[in-house]
Amino acid sequence: MLRQQDVGHRIVVRRIVGIREGRPLFSDALGELVELSETHLTLATAQGPLRVPVAQVHRAKRVPPTRRPTAAAVVALERAADEAWPAPTRGRLGDWLLRSAEGWTGRANSALPVGDPDRPLPAAVDAVERWYADQGQPAMINTPLPLAAPVGAELDDRGWGSRPPTLVQTVPLPLAGPAATSVAVELATAPSEEWLAIAAGRKGGLPDAARHVLTAVEQVRFAHVYADGTLVATGRGTVTGEGRRWLGLSLIEVVPAARRQGLARRVIHALADWGVSAGATHAFLQVEQRNTAAVALYRTLGFTTHHTYLTRVAPH
Repeated sequence: MLRQQDVGHRIVVRRIVGIREGRPLFSDALGELVELSETHLTLATAQGPLRVPVAQVHRAKRVPPTRRPTAAAVVALERAADEAWPAPTRGRLGDWLLRSAEGWTGRANSALPVGDPDRPLPAAVDAVERWYADQGQPAMINTPLPLAAPVGAELDDRGWGSRPPTLVQTVPLPLAGPAATSVAVELATAPSEEWLAIAAGRKGGLPDAARHVLTAVEQVRFAHVYADGTLVATGRGTVTGEGRRWLGLSLIEVVPAARRQGLARRVIHALADWGVSAGATHAFLQVEQRNTAAVALYRTLGFTTHHTYLTRVAPH
C-alpha cells in the first residue's frame, strides 16, 4: 500500500466501483497523489481531483512520471513564488528560508526547505522550531513534493500535522484565446482601499505585515473591475524570478453578486497581458486542491499542475 512518502508522486489505483453477480467490478485511476489519510486518498487526474475511500482501494502503487519537472525547476519556481509573496521578517538556515508575517497566510509564515540547510535534517527541523518559537508563533514548513519528501518523512515522525494540499499550476504566456468579456480592468501599482477590504474579507483581516507582503515587490499590479462605481472583481500580479520569467497570480476574487459573468477570466487575461509586457514567459498560481471551482476555471485557461506542496504544522 501507499505511504506518506508517495504523496506528490504519480500513482495508479485500482478501486472497487461495484458488485455484479457476486463479483467486484474494478476501475483504474492514474494521477498524482496529493493527499493520503487513514480514510481516503486524493489524486489529481487529467479529469480533475478524485477522492477515493481507502475501503474501496484494491491495489495502489507508484508509477514512473511522464514529464515531471526537474528539482532545479521546482526550486526556481518556489524561489520566484517567495519573491512574489515576500514576508517582512526573514531568516536563513543554509539555503532554507524562514518567513514570518504576523501569521497572515501560510505562505508568508512558513519555512521553505529547498536546498541544503547546512546541517543534518533533524537538527534543521529543530532550528526551524526554535526560530518560530522566537517569533512567538507556531512552526510551519511548506514542503514541495516530491522534492521535500525526506523533510515530510521527518515531520511525520515528529507528529506534525498537514493542511490541505496545494497545487502549484503553470501555463505558458501569452494566454490562448480571448477573455470571456470585454469589461474594463484597471491595473494600478497600488491597491485601493476597496481592494484591500476585499482581500481582508477573504484572508480574515489585514495586519501591517500583510500590506508589506502585497506591495513589497518591484513589479506588481493590482487589478480592479468596477460596476456602477462598485468594485466587483480584483486580482494581483507580480513578475519575479531569474530574468523576471514568472508572472505570479494571486487574490483573484469576484464578489458573490457578480460571479458567473467571466470577470475572473477577464482579470487573469489583463494581468497576463501586463506580465508579457514586463517580460514574463510563464504564469503560475497556487490553489488548494479542494477548491474544485477555481481548479476547473484555471484548467480552461491552460493551467496544469507543475508540483504540489503541503503546509506542515508543528504539534502544540
